[in-house]
Amino acid sequence: MKLVVRVIEAKNLATSDSNGLSDLYVRVQLGKQKFKTKVVKSLNPTWDEQFAFWVDDLKDSLVISVMDEDKFFNYDYVGRLKVPISLVFEEEIKSLGTAWYFLKSKNKKCKNKQCGEIHLSIFIYQNNSSGELNDIGEQLLPPRKCPDAVTTSPSMSSTGFSNLFSPVREETTSCSSKEEKSCTQQKSFTDRIAQIFNKGSDVSSMSLSRSIDLDQSVTNKAVVGEIKIEEDQSSNETFEETMKEIQSADQGSEIPNNLLGGVLIDQLYIVAPEDLNVLLFSPDSNFPKSLSDEQGITELQICPWKLENGGETLKRSLTYIKAATKLIKAVKAYEDQTYLKADGKKFAVLASVSTPDVMYGSTFRVEVLYVITPGPELPSGEQCSRLVISWQINFLQSTMMKGMIESGARQGMKDSFDQYASLLCQTVKAVVSKDLGSSKEQALATLRPEPQSILKLAGQYLANFTVFTTFLMVSYVLVHIWLAAPGTIQGLEFVWFDLPDSIGEFVVCIALVLQGERVLGLISRFMQARARARKGSDHGIKAQGEGWMLTVALIEGSNLATVDSSAFCDPYVVFSCNGKTRTSSIKFKKSDALWNEIFEFDAMDDPPSVLDVEVYDFDGPCDGAASLGHVEINFLKTNISDLADIWVSLEGKLALACHSKLHLKIFLNNTRGGDVVKHYISKMEKEVGTKINLRSPQTNSAFQKLFGLPPEEFLINDFTCHLKRKMPLQGRLFVSARIIGFHANLFGHKTKFFFLWEDIEDVQIIPPTFSSMGSPIIVITLWPGRGVDARHGAKTQDEEGRLKFRFQSFVSFNVANRTIMALWKARSLSPEQKVKLVEEDSETKSLRSEESGSFIGLGDVSMSEASFFMELFSGGELDRMFMEKSGCVNYSYTPWVSENSDVYERAIYYKFEKRISRYRVEVTSTQQRSLLEGKGWLLKEVKNFHGVPLGDFFNLHLHYLIEDLSPKAI
Repeated sequence: MKLVVRVIEAKNLATSDSNGLSDLYVRVQLGKQKFKTKVVKSLNPTWDEQFAFWVDDLKDSLVISVMDEDKFFNYDYVGRLKVPISLVFEEEIKSLGTAWYFLKSKNKKCKNKQCGEIHLSIFIYQNNSSGELNDIGEQLLPPRKCPDAVTTSPSMSSTGFSNLFSPVREETTSCSSKEEKSCTQQKSFTDRIAQIFNKGSDVSSMSLSRSIDLDQSVTNKAVVGEIKIEEDQSSNETFEETMKEIQSADQGSEIPNNLLGGVLIDQLYIVAPEDLNVLLFSPDSNFPKSLSDEQGITELQICPWKLENGGETLKRSLTYIKAATKLIKAVKAYEDQTYLKADGKKFAVLASVSTPDVMYGSTFRVEVLYVITPGPELPSGEQCSRLVISWQINFLQSTMMKGMIESGARQGMKDSFDQYASLLCQTVKAVVSKDLGSSKEQALATLRPEPQSILKLAGQYLANFTVFTTFLMVSYVLVHIWLAAPGTIQGLEFVWFDLPDSIGEFVVCIALVLQGERVLGLISRFMQARARARKGSDHGIKAQGEGWMLTVALIEGSNLATVDSSAFCDPYVVFSCNGKTRTSSIKFKKSDALWNEIFEFDAMDDPPSVLDVEVYDFDGPCDGAASLGHVEINFLKTNISDLADIWVSLEGKLALACHSKLHLKIFLNNTRGGDVVKHYISKMEKEVGTKINLRSPQTNSAFQKLFGLPPEEFLINDFTCHLKRKMPLQGRLFVSARIIGFHANLFGHKTKFFFLWEDIEDVQIIPPTFSSMGSPIIVITLWPGRGVDARHGAKTQDEEGRLKFRFQSFVSFNVANRTIMALWKARSLSPEQKVKLVEEDSETKSLRSEESGSFIGLGDVSMSEASFFMELFSGGELDRMFMEKSGCVNYSYTPWVSENSDVYERAIYYKFEKRISRYRVEVTSTQQRSLLEGKGWLLKEVKNFHGVPLGDFFNLHLHYLIEDLSPKAI
């Protein structure tokens, strides 16, 4: 037997905070079972959450407490309510209906003080074969079945029952006065019996609310009749009229983000957004009924849409029986749908589905978000809408079956919405990819750069104070020469060489020369800019090859900054992506420049991570280009569809001061088709030198959800390792085509970050040391100012702002090292850097091959017998043969490195054969040797075992003592 409680809302609650607001939530308790709602910051909060309890004893009481959350002190009680279970059980329909209850203070001195009212729905639900008990289950949320069945009268609080905390509710049963009296007597007798067994005063106070006389019942009926008329009037409103009301109440709220469970449908349909909204959610639409027939849903009941919270919220309820599957039988589902956004063009509906009859059904709810937005323009001129459906599971309480519930729900949602998408495509035509491609071409085809004549451009560039004053000065001098008679030759003058005859003439000559030089410089800069505008602009250059095609349309700029005292600048824009650049033309004397230019990047094998946009002023100070602002567009943090038409704000001191913006249209698509992942992984296998397994869609989805990545990002490999900070933190290192990320969850404390491959400046391998427990360390250094979001995971940061990350204790270090180096080389290194790195690797390999023989130090010369045993640790052929005979495979080592004057270290890696251990044990070891005052060697070794149970919790220490003995000792 289950007790179902629906916490709807509250009003007139007392506040305990100084700001007049409270962080309110409701705690519902029955025996040892406890639930609580979400926290709402309001004195008239709306929760609308439902909970189910197992009832073992009718003597128990349901305790409902309204709490005020305080982050710094203890939680405060706002009010509480106590309802005996026997009171619910004695009802004929086993339900108290939906009613308002008065809250009382917990303090005994103020027990009669009213603390507000709470709106609840309480009933008992039983799984029984009888028709009556099955009908009770339909009253889980009474307004869903019939809005008029149970109503609430706000005026009842002033009819003489304000001193009671009993529910203020009215029943619409029309019976004669005799039947009412008999019902009252029967209920009073039952209340007395319950009072005897419960021995509490709560039942008596509850029973007082039932002893309502005939006159009051008549009054209540009149009130109920009025409410029914209002509800009937509201129900007569059409769906279009209701949508107009909610649209007028929309305050420009943003479209909610996709839910964390993943996207079920993301498709474009040839239909207007408002028409698609009517098709999916209108009460007169046949689509829900057709969908229920398709999915085998029975007993579908849809309540009309209702405006709540003063017309700001639009809600409705549905009940239906879901068809049986291979895992579960047919169950009843209760669904609440709420409009989160409705402005006439964009719509967002959140559906919350509960199935209390399913095993552990009271511990979770499934939430589905429907988002309808306008789509791109189509070549045919028809309107297009984009429908995105995402989902998640909201667990109301923790359970050990969480993983099983999520996996089962994920498969069920996938199958259900596959049918949903199929039926919707039969009703509305979906947009195919060819139409989208033509839509992109059509959007770009309308962009035409404005042609300008050279005279007009020269007028715009040279129309300034310097040119004007120079023209006046030259004109004045020419007029003076025409009017004045030529002077006599005197001093050092000769024919055609006239010198100034006074200081004033000398100053005027200097001014004319300087002014003329400035004008000639302006003309020279203009001719350079004009030549660059004709030859330097990359507008119209078509991309070549197959792969990831990036197209950027530069539309216009707004409020571009200036670097000098003039109010205008000569801006041009430079786009950079994956080492390739595209440059726009120069716009003379424009702060609100209009380009309408299109730039295409050649096809890239790797998906791009970021697009760098830099705006320059061609005529900057010192006749050089000056930066007016920059912006970085990250494809990993932005949906590609959102970049089709965007305004981006520029960063930088000048840009922020002027609020500079650029209008861009960015399109990114892949021309290779659907084998992108396989093609990329096959290429990486050649670089890494080992097999890379293709991950499942579920694994990729979990990886994308973990780091918030777009759907096109895919996981290549992941490794167990330690992040070295103050203390080593065990977690997993994830590598994909564009990022490297780390995630750890240690006792509930989560550490998560990622950065781009392009952010990495250098990758170093530090040989194993005792401080690293015999494991090599991978040190990743980022470029200055990069990876700011991952700063909390860095070991150190130098003075120039370079972050350094240290990863160690890899289970398979060689594979991890090769994978990281291959991806880093492929993504961030230029061809010249790759050639240089290959040459360094070849030199390192040749050096290691020369040092792979027996190591003989200076102290080994005088010890013939001890040096023989040291050959076992020298890295020579005897060392390898001994390890292979011992059952070790894949034996590798590093050369001995001098740590101090007489101390040397090296690292060792090998695996045990199956005959040695049934586990595939990998061993990383660090050996350290030191000279013993001419008598021999002391060798210390620390071994770490990977792949064995509890291998991370211990290591093995070995000491070898090798020394010469005198003949007497023998």
